[in-house]
Amino acid sequence: MSTSLTTCEWKKVFYEKMEVAKPADSWELIIDPNLKPNELAPGWKQYLEQHASGRFHCSWCWHTWQSAHVVILFHMHLDRAQRTGSVRMRVFKQLCYECGTSRLDESSMLEENIESLVDNLITSLREQCYEEDGGQYRIHVASRPDSGQHRSEFCEACQEGIVHWKPSEKLLEEEATYAFAGASKPGSLEGSGYNFFSLRWCLFWASLCLLLVYLQFSFRSSAFL
Repeated sequence: MSTSLTTCEWKKVFYEKMEVAKPADSWELIIDPNLKPNELAPGWKQYLEQHASGRFHCSWCWHTWQSAHVVILFHMHLDRAQRTGSVRMRVFKQLCYECGTSRLDESSMLEENIESLVDNLITSLREQCYEEDGGQYRIHVASRPDSGQHRSEFCEACQEGIVHWKPSEKLLEEEATYAFAGASKPGSLEGSGYNFFSLRWCLFWASLCLLLVYLQFSFRSSAFL
């Protein structure tokens, strides 16, 4: 059963995956709640995860809610001479819409979501810091269908000017590809009424075969008379 990860376990997943992706370099992950989008020091790169899935728990009224629009900001830097790298990370918070408190609450995430997010981070890191082909991003981090309309007035990322709840072009392309692949599967013919592997069609073909055998036997019998 999946369990929510703490900050230390966030780092554990990152270090384990970076050890595989770039074993010759030493990387660190730093949680920075003051990180600002597009405010980069020289040599730093940015990656913004806009559609992560997380669960929030209000520390005041104990209300919990799920969001498929959690925003995570990463700033990355690689020192090629020293073979060391640094990633600064900020998970944007949300306000509880039940009690209306002004206290921002942090999200917790399941292990499989964290691993997908770290995979995306490493893909961006390889592209921007190492100038390599990082491979495909794992777009389906957020659960679908969406849990509901995003309420920007309770979102810290929206209040700081990050417009993220509308699907990006890349997300829409992925959804279109996914829908096309689903329609191309043999099972998708069931809804059109032409599933040739249904019981009705099997009985039809079996009856036709028996009829052909009977006619052939009858023809041979009459030929000998």
